[in-house]
Amino acid sequence: MSANIEGGIIVKVVLSSRKTKIIVDILMTIFMILSFVRWEDSNFAFHAIVGTACTLFFTLHICIHWKWLKAVTKSFIGGKLGKALAGKYVVDVLLIIAWGVSIITGFIAVGYFVFNVESMAVFGGIHGTSANIGLVLVIIHVFQHIPQIKSYMGIKNKHQKSIA
Repeated sequence: MSANIEGGIIVKVVLSSRKTKIIVDILMTIFMILSFVRWEDSNFAFHAIVGTACTLFFTLHICIHWKWLKAVTKSFIGGKLGKALAGKYVVDVLLIIAWGVSIITGFIAVGYFVFNVESMAVFGGIHGTSANIGLVLVIIHVFQHIPQIKSYMGIKNKHQKSIA
């Protein structure tokens, strides 16, 4: 087995572990909350660093769930999804789009905030609007995935019997 394939297997195993999923989601949530704190202009660098960290963990979250996203996309396109799963999928896709726009415009808006390039100001507005839409979608996403979150954290539903 080549080193490249072995490295890919190691990354795949690490990214699929329950502990990794929980850690990535917790860190993503912390950085997302910090990025929504209203910072003064003098703290723009902190917002940029926190936003970049949130972007990293958002990207890792997508990578961790990529196999699910691909499978559900295929079923969605084929019209083979039930309403509940289709609803989750639509929210997830809208969330990826909203955060993608927020991430891209956030990096572009640096020209306005750091270099006072007036033509870049519009990107700051788009960045804020898409981030706010993304926040609403994150809340919906979390509520839709509560059973999976409980499962990852080892929390049993009231109806599950414990094996003892």
